[in-house]
Amino acid sequence: MAPISALSLLFLLLSSLPYSSFQERQHLAVDLLVDAAISAVEPISPGLAPIPPPPPTAAPTPSPSPGSPLAPALFVLGDSTVDCGTNNYLGTLARADRPPYGRDFDTHRPTGRFSNGRIIVDYLALRLGLPFVPPFLGQSGEIEEMIRGVNYASAAAGILFLSGSDLGQHISLTQQIQQVTDTFEQFALSLGEEAAADLVSRSLFYVSIGSNDFIHYYLRNTSSVQSLYLPWEFNQLLATTVKKELMNLYNANVRKVVVMGLAPIGCTPYYLWQHGSENGECVDEVNNVVIEFNYAMKYVVSEINRELPGAMITFCDAFEGSMDILSNRRRYGFETTADACCGLGKYGGLIMCLLPEMACSDASTHVWWDEFHPTDAVNRILAENVWSGEHTAMCYPMNLRDMI
Repeated sequence: MAPISALSLLFLLLSSLPYSSFQERQHLAVDLLVDAAISAVEPISPGLAPIPPPPPTAAPTPSPSPGSPLAPALFVLGDSTVDCGTNNYLGTLARADRPPYGRDFDTHRPTGRFSNGRIIVDYLALRLGLPFVPPFLGQSGEIEEMIRGVNYASAAAGILFLSGSDLGQHISLTQQIQQVTDTFEQFALSLGEEAAADLVSRSLFYVSIGSNDFIHYYLRNTSSVQSLYLPWEFNQLLATTVKKELMNLYNANVRKVVVMGLAPIGCTPYYLWQHGSENGECVDEVNNVVIEFNYAMKYVVSEINRELPGAMITFCDAFEGSMDILSNRRRYGFETTADACCGLGKYGGLIMCLLPEMACSDASTHVWWDEFHPTDAVNRILAENVWSGEHTAMCYPMNLRDMI
């Protein structure tokens, strides 16, 4: 009964506040709940800063499909949509290393994935006949640990360095590219330059980033950025930056890349709550900037494919795939498209998922797991679309299956 009372008290307190910034609400929630709930099992010495808990046990390595894998390795860059544990090692509020995150994962334990279960790249790894990709920061540096792929993604990371900094430490896109370069150098030292270059050119790279540049920067008007850039100008800045980083990867012999566009963040429980959506209608003014970003990224991908010999880059429009799910929820077996499985307030968009008591009993009936991230069920559907367009076409000019 006590946890429910605490949640009720927190809900009443936060509901009485005016719409505050994302950072203020998250800090208040963490101060009131996490410190109280976790201190009993992880006491903190007086006068010392909290020390991040040890990362959870690594995810299991599923058995690859019979025969050789379809690609030698899978490398992942991005944000919380594909973070599999990087932020477990960082001082940040953007962490998913405690229950109920991971409750429906293979281990039924939190791993750092921002979902109740698997994320998109987990499903794609299985399609490729590869093990789940481990986080870069969790590796000892041994070549055997990285030869099948590495995940560099970091929750709260953005295309721009400052995006997401309000939540604490993260590994930005540029920093992730540097980590990729470091990995390639280790491959060259261990395998020889020719063998390493061949491995990289045949491997698959998956990039999913950009939402935090809006959620934690542009839409919050941090540093008065909206007075400097109109939405389309800001999107051009982001697209140009991503193009530069993709060309850096190409120069490092990367040839096969999936670039994932942004999902309709204007349909997330957080923005439904913040904008006072009456009946779960998506917030068009937020989604419009996402549509512009995806359009710009699709054009960038077509430019690179045209300009760089041997480049096989595909753009997968998560907005299109997600809207198909939202528009046809009954066909996919979802009971609600607006309410988060884990959260507080209307639509569960008031604060982040903090305690098991905040979660629904069956996440498979929900599109959204928390105030920003989809459930395992949605990740599976989107992964199937990336792989073959099974439910709806969302990848241009090719699906992943056609690429390999």
